[in-house]
Amino acid sequence: MMPKVSLQSPVYKQTKLKVEKKRSGNKRKAYMLLCLLHTGKSRVAPLNHCNKQFIAVFQAVRMSFSSHSGGSGSRTARRTFEFGRTHVVRPKGRHQATIVWLHGLGDKGSSWSQLLESLPLPNIKWICPTAPTRPVAIFGGFPCTAWFDVGDLSEDGPDDLEGLDASAAHVANLLSTEPADIKLGVGGFSMGAAIALYSATCCVQGKYGNGNPYVVNLSAVVGLSGWLPCSRSLRSKIEGSHEAARRAASFPILLCHGRGDDVVPYKHGEKSAQTLSSTGFRNLTFRTYNGLGHYTVPEEMDEVCNWLTARLGLEGFH
Repeated sequence: MMPKVSLQSPVYKQTKLKVEKKRSGNKRKAYMLLCLLHTGKSRVAPLNHCNKQFIAVFQAVRMSFSSHSGGSGSRTARRTFEFGRTHVVRPKGRHQATIVWLHGLGDKGSSWSQLLESLPLPNIKWICPTAPTRPVAIFGGFPCTAWFDVGDLSEDGPDDLEGLDASAAHVANLLSTEPADIKLGVGGFSMGAAIALYSATCCVQGKYGNGNPYVVNLSAVVGLSGWLPCSRSLRSKIEGSHEAARRAASFPILLCHGRGDDVVPYKHGEKSAQTLSSTGFRNLTFRTYNGLGHYTVPEEMDEVCNWLTARLGLEGFH
């Protein structure tokens, strides 16, 4: 049985228009995408009627297209990326920090800006960009908002270095115009968390994957329900540079993952934390939540607030 999706959902309406323009052979791909969008967006309560049915459909459809979906790291032609609308949440108190927060696959910046505005963090300015719309290999090439191309939602999949660098550079550019006395950070959910972690590795190395210099000084990185891209080559890159190893040792990272996550399974979050720790990221906090699926809950966001307040030295209202 297919999972039921609300006909009033904005995501349903937008995706339905895309489906109607596609040939019938693409409708199953589009519907699978619709299911992922509906279960993978930020929320404070699970959609119990979707989770188990969705993952069965997701795995079946993904396998049906894997035989002719190219790997995400195999392209040689240079791509151009057009990023979507950026939403900004202004600080309610004295501006002490600016954090770029990145949404998950198929989502948009406005979804998270509403939640972030409600958090008791009055000294943080939140910048919530929207990813480019691009073909995604895991959906057989069907387009949706994505920070990079992905063929597998884990750190074991092929790495789209060009897409990763483009999104990390977009984030750094958003932060580059902030005042010199403002602390800077990157956070995200799911695929957004992957870019946040990739940004952390670029920061400690002082360069992107393509060798261009990474000049933004990050003070904190937060990743919810995500994974670490380029994990296979990280150890050699960090250990091969004394300066990178020194930076990694003190770089603050908070990772959170639900044990009930059936989109980016818990084992991938756990392995990402282990890889970062073994590579020399000693100032890493890994929090797990029993029963939590691919969404967020107040308990997790409380952890994020407390961690950011401590790491960034936020003062609160006066």
